[in-house]
Amino acid sequence: MIRIFIPLALLAACTTVNPVEQIARSTAKSVVLPVVQQRLPGPQAEAVAVCVIDNANTDEIMTLAKDVGNRAGSRTVQTIATILQRPNTVQCVLGAGLPGLAL
Repeated sequence: MIRIFIPLALLAACTTVNPVEQIARSTAKSVVLPVVQQRLPGPQAEAVAVCVIDNANTDEIMTLAKDVGNRAGSRTVQTIATILQRPNTVQCVLGAGLPGLAL
């Protein structure tokens, strides 16, 4: 019986984020940012948008990404507002030194 040992470092290298997921997250962020910018200035809006994307689930990322190139409608704003209300998102926003944000 032959045993093959793969160093842990090589296994870790195989667990990088899926490129399709990276593109979807980036696209979703481009949808979230203008919505947040309506209420916060530049760097603060960027930090909140990152918190929203980091706390969105896969379905929400895909839903937001579908709205690229369109003016954010009520569904998009509601999705962002729902994500902003989650405890982890609130902690992320507060951890970035920003006040809470309501849409």
